[in-house]
Amino acid sequence: MPINARLPLPRKTLFRLRSILLIVMLAVLALPLGGLYFFRIYENELVQQTELELISQSAALAATFRQLVRDQRRDNDYGYVQFSTSLTQPDTSNPRQEPIGNAFYTPVIPSVDLIAPIEPPRPEARPSTRAVDPLARKIGKHMKQILHDTQQITLSGIRLLDAKGTVIGGHEEVGLSLAHISEIKQALQGKYASVIRQRLSDEPPPPLYSISRGTHVRVFTAFPIIEEGRLQGIVYLSRTPTNIIKHLYENKGIVFLATLSLLVLAVLLILFVSSTISRPIRELLRQTERVRQGEQREVEPIQNPVTKEVAQLSESFAGMSHALAERSDYIRRFATHVSHEFKTPLTAIQGALELLHDHIDTMPPERREKFIQNLLDDTQRLKQLVNRLLELARADALETSKDSSNLPNLFKALNNRYQDRGLTLHFSRPLPNTALAIAPDALETVVTNLLDNSLQHRAHRIDIHTSANGNNLQLRLHDDGEGISPANRDKIFTPFFTTKRTKGGTGLGLEIVTSILKAYGGNIRLGNASQGAEFVLELPLFP
Repeated sequence: MPINARLPLPRKTLFRLRSILLIVMLAVLALPLGGLYFFRIYENELVQQTELELISQSAALAATFRQLVRDQRRDNDYGYVQFSTSLTQPDTSNPRQEPIGNAFYTPVIPSVDLIAPIEPPRPEARPSTRAVDPLARKIGKHMKQILHDTQQITLSGIRLLDAKGTVIGGHEEVGLSLAHISEIKQALQGKYASVIRQRLSDEPPPPLYSISRGTHVRVFTAFPIIEEGRLQGIVYLSRTPTNIIKHLYENKGIVFLATLSLLVLAVLLILFVSSTISRPIRELLRQTERVRQGEQREVEPIQNPVTKEVAQLSESFAGMSHALAERSDYIRRFATHVSHEFKTPLTAIQGALELLHDHIDTMPPERREKFIQNLLDDTQRLKQLVNRLLELARADALETSKDSSNLPNLFKALNNRYQDRGLTLHFSRPLPNTALAIAPDALETVVTNLLDNSLQHRAHRIDIHTSANGNNLQLRLHDDGEGISPANRDKIFTPFFTTKRTKGGTGLGLEIVTSILKAYGGNIRLGNASQGAEFVLELPLFP
């Protein structure tokens, strides 16, 4: 890893940006749907509450009817046995009859539901074809005032029927038959029945009421009056449920609290989006603005990006900022080194030319030739510097290719070439025929620069060793040359640093090697050899 490589921040649990937006959109969508669902449930509760009230009224009126029958007759055989069960006897097949405590009770549970299909309006009463029992007619007249008083308080429609389905008590339809109505048919079998029917009104409801399904309905209940297993009559009640709009107005405090809760939820959603998306982006923008104004050198990764996309954006900005800062430092240092390297020979050339200009006529020939030779040497050095700078520029601007290379082919070509120059290549083991993710010409430039460097330092042999290192192949080149002094170990990768300046060294060879390897994701470092010089290369393997 390069010395100035940036270590990645520890990964946190991050969400995708689209996940955050999906959560917000679903929450926004759930608000009206949840309100509608609450509206429907609340409306249905009002309808079932109406049925429960009708059941309570029916139970009280049925008890009154039975008591009047007891008062009029001492025997218990009044009524008709037309069914196998009764509401006063336990029947395990009836889900409404449940054992409670140590005795069996027969609670009647509301069963109407607005979700179920609503029945059409109640059919009209028909003339009765059966004679009314005298006792039933007498009880109907006796309970007329009771029904009237009850209706004034409960606002329910009340019909008292005999055991044949004929109306014997109520405000209207006395003497007519309702036996053909479905809920009455069920009650004649001794079973409680309830149904929701459409309600016809002469006056149109306000527009706001159209959102309520319970506005145009009426709940009907048919409660059989049973004594000792005998059907004595039926209490037939009906009532319009409490209007939900009116009911909500009456409970406007609760409605206000629910509205406030929805508003708070919306604010929380806004804060959630702001904290997960807007805040990290604003933080990144603040950093880039500080970098632009010179208050900050590099953009740092956001500590808590929340989403993966913002984290990637933050890391990309930080990586780009770090690369630009490194490049800026490199250009500054490089410009300093270049100016120094060019200044020395240019100064010497200027001095020699001034002396020749002033004293060329009086200067001895041998002295004039010496100055001319110095001018040639300095211009030759400038030429070498320019050539090496061009090589370095090409290495810095190198566009990596997807070509692969391997070491056996490379060293097979280099072995004879350097052996003729007096440098022997010794391999500790056969080179692996592994594909490397670096172009052949780039790898050759790297190795030849290192081999030329060894020749300049009087090396005669280079030991080459390879080993696997994760996704890289480690290549060690150890020569038997003059080595590197401890004082110079920290300077050898500095551009233009060379101990062979008098022999034409430019100090750019290792800089070229470093730039090429960096372009392909590799690196180079100095080994720990006690004799000679050792360089360790990390070459990326081809995936």
